[in-house]
Amino acid sequence: MTSSAGQTLDLDITGIAHGGTFIARHEGRVVFVSDAIPGERVRARVTDGAKSSFWRAEALEVLEESPHRRPHVWKEADISRDPADRAGGADLGHIELAHQRTLKRQVLTEALDKFAGSGLEAPEIAAIDDGDGTGWRTRVSLHVDADGVVGPFAARSHRVIPVQSHPLARRRVAAEALSLKNAKPGRIDLVQDADGKVHVIRRPERGKRQPAEVIKEQVGERTFRVDADGFWQVHARAADTLDAAVRSVLDGRIDPAKTHLDLYGGVGLFAATLAELGATDLVTVESSRRATEHAKHNLDPFDVAAVTDRVDRYLTGLPSGMQAGTVVLDPPRAGAGRAVVEGVHALSPDAIVYVACDPVALARDLGTFRDLGWNVESLQGFDLFPHSHHFEVIALLSR
Repeated sequence: MTSSAGQTLDLDITGIAHGGTFIARHEGRVVFVSDAIPGERVRARVTDGAKSSFWRAEALEVLEESPHRRPHVWKEADISRDPADRAGGADLGHIELAHQRTLKRQVLTEALDKFAGSGLEAPEIAAIDDGDGTGWRTRVSLHVDADGVVGPFAARSHRVIPVQSHPLARRRVAAEALSLKNAKPGRIDLVQDADGKVHVIRRPERGKRQPAEVIKEQVGERTFRVDADGFWQVHARAADTLDAAVRSVLDGRIDPAKTHLDLYGGVGLFAATLAELGATDLVTVESSRRATEHAKHNLDPFDVAAVTDRVDRYLTGLPSGMQAGTVVLDPPRAGAGRAVVEGVHALSPDAIVYVACDPVALARDLGTFRDLGWNVESLQGFDLFPHSHHFEVIALLSR
C-alpha cells in the first residue's frame, strides 16, 4: 500500500526515538510519531510519507492512554490542540517527569548498543533539583512573524504561535517574553544573567543588529564574562552541575607537570575547573573569537593560554612529544568526530573527560575511542532539559 501525507492511521507506539519522537510500525515500515508515549495506541496523521523505509506522523488523539501521560506542562503544546497550533520546545512535556528520564536512558542505551560497542551500561538520568521541571530556562528564543505576532515556533515548523505562558522559563524571563508586542519580524532572545536581570536581544530580519551585550554568569565563587547572545548553559543550575561532575571524576588525577587541554572551551568553564584541580600548564581552545576573548579575561587568575582555532586544526599543529595530562572535550551537538578523536588519542593523555549533549554523537565517538584502546571508566547522565528530549552525559575515559 502506498501512503501520502495526510493519511490518518491508528498506531501502536512501541518505543522512543532519538530526537523526541516515538516509534510505531505500519505495513513493514517505521513511523515516527510526535506527542505519544510507548505503550499507547494513537490516531495519527502522516506528515511525510515520501520515504519507503519510514514515515513521519503527528498524533491527533490518544485511543489507549499510557499511565505515564499527564496534561501537558505547556498548555499551548497539548495534544488537545491542532498539531499546527502546538508550541514547540517541550516535546516530552506530556509525560510524567520520572518516566521522561527513564525514556532518555533508553535512548542512551540504544545509542551505546548500536554505536559504542558492547558492555557499556547507560547511567540513570539524574534530576538536578527536586522541582517539577518548570522554571529553569534562563534563555528563551522567540520569533516575530510578518504580522508582528511574537511567540515560539510551532513544533517542527517555522510558524509563530502566540502563547499566554512560558512554563519552562524563569519567572522574570517569562514575564518579559509575554510583554513583547508588535515587534519587527525576526527573532528575539531573552537572557537572564547571574544577577537576575533579563536582557532582550532583538535580531530583526532587516536593519542593523544591536551589538552584543556582555553579561556575567556565576559558578560557585567564580564569575564568567560572556556575550549575552553567546553560549552558556540554559538551565539555571546546569553549569554548576557540570562543573561539579567534571571536578569529581578528575579529583586527584591532575598531574601539574603535564599539559592539560580544554577543547571546545567556550568562555573557560572547564579550564577553570582544571586549574582549580591543580593544572598549571593549561590550554583552552575555542573557534569563536569572542568566546576566546572572554576566556582570556575569565581565566586571567590562572594564567591559562586561550587559543582561537578549530579543534581539529589545533590538534594537527601540536608538537610531537607533548606530555598530555587530561583532555576535556565539550563538543557541539554533532560531536567531536573521528578526526578529533584520533587527534586526542595521538596525544596519549592520562585521561579524557567527554561532556556530551547528544547521545548518538557521544556513542559514535566512544565507539571510536574504544576501537583505539580506550576504556570508559564511568558515565553520568543529567536531566538538564526537563520536558524536552535533551539531556547531558559525562564520560571518563582512560587506558
